[in-house]
This record gives sequence, C-alpha cells and structure tokens, in this order.
Amino acid sequence: MVFKKEWKRAQKALWIWVIALGGMSFLIMSIYPQFAENKDQLQELMKLYPEAMLKAFNIDQLGFDSALGFYAIEGYLFVTLFGSIYAALLAGGILVKEESDRTIEFLLAKPISRTQVVIQKAAAVALVLFVFNVVLTIINYIGFGIADDNQVDLKTFFMISLAPFLLHLTFAALSFGISAFFRKQRLVTSMSLAIVLFSYFMSIVSSISDKLAGLKWITPFEYVSSGYIIEHVAIKPAYLIIMVLVIGISVAIAIWKYHKKDLIV
Repeated sequence: MVFKKEWKRAQKALWIWVIALGGMSFLIMSIYPQFAENKDQLQELMKLYPEAMLKAFNIDQLGFDSALGFYAIEGYLFVTLFGSIYAALLAGGILVKEESDRTIEFLLAKPISRTQVVIQKAAAVALVLFVFNVVLTIINYIGFGIADDNQVDLKTFFMISLAPFLLHLTFAALSFGISAFFRKQRLVTSMSLAIVLFSYFMSIVSSISDKLAGLKWITPFEYVSSGYIIEHVAIKPAYLIIMVLVIGISVAIAIWKYHKKDLIV
C-alpha cells in the first residue's frame, strides 16, 4: 500500500529530472564530434588550464581523446552531482512529510506497522532511483551512438553507469536516515542539499591538494571517481564496501528511530 502510493507520487518529479539530466547528457554527447575534429586545438587549450583544475575534473587522467573520456569529464558531473541532489531530496522528504503534512494519523490508522512504513518507503526510493538511472543509461548509450563511438567498451560503460546509481543510493540513504530524527520537511530538505554540496566541495578540495587528500574518505563523490573507474574498469573495493555499509546502516537507523519516535498527529 505505502510502496505503491509513494511510487505513484514520485512519477512527476522522476520524469522531470530524467528529461532534464538526460537531455543535458544527450546534448553533451551530440556535440562531441565537433570536439573530436579539433583535438589538436583542445590539447593546446588544456595546457593553459591550471593544474589544480585538471586534477579536480580528472582532465589530466581522461582527456578528450575519446567519447567515453569526454562524457566522464563533461556529462558525468551532471549525472553524479544533480542526480545526488535529486536522490537526497526524494529520500529526505519521503518519511518526514507524513508529520510535516499532518497525514501520519491517517497512515498509522491502517493495518501497517511503523517498521513496514519505513521499509516500504525505502523500497520506493530504491525503485525510483533504479528507474532513474536505467533510463539515463539508455539515453547515454544512444548518445554514444550519436557521437559515432559505438565501439565503447561495454564493461567500462556499465561500470560508469553503475557507479552513479550506487552514489545516488548512498546520498538517499543518508538523507533518509537523518530525516527520521526531524519533523519538518523544509529542515530536512536544507540538510540534504547541504550534505550533497559539502561532499562535492570536499571531493574537489581533496583532489587538488595533497595535504587534504585524506578528506576523500568522507566524500562519496570520490568513491565513484570517473578517472579510477575508466582506468581500472571497477570501483575500488574499499569504497564499494563503505557505500554498502552506509546504505544499510542509514536505513537501519531510520527503522530504529521511527519505531521509537513520538509522532505528532
């Protein structure tokens, strides 16, 4: 009951975000042939970029020599950053809105436990993000065809598509767990945005400063670095374990807190 309700409720926002990010990604890939025709000029231009900027956006590792590298530098940012914002907003509001909108009394009058409420809402978030990423992956694959690069390695493409999904689930889980401690949706929304943007800022700082490289362990964006994934065709095992743990622990905390919480009706 709760699962179906949340799935239907999420449809409008889901397709708006898909159209926005998918359209941007498709547009980026469609202009790659023009970039490819001017590789020499691009190489000269890159020499003028500050080294810090090249490191921050993995340009020093990837370059613009291939459609995959071009996407990893240009399009991947939109999918990871803005996709994470969408995931955090979706998950952060799905639990707390029942109290914020004063609909919790109606919900709990149904034959369903608090634990089931949390689990079904979490499952709805996971399904929405799965569909979101699958559709974006299809759009990106079509975009690579437009870019005349049908020879892209499928395993690499799969990994560069899987990584954002795991990132989105991680931020969604963090926001979901935090939301169980609050009652106002506006506050949770602000905190969710702050977490994503702060994490992205930390990833930039850790990539351009060797002294602050240790900060990479606290930013999920580092866990799905396009440079590492394309070079190794894998996500670093330690980072993968951390993301799985964060997702599992965050949902468990949400279940625990919501079960004990004094709900305002």
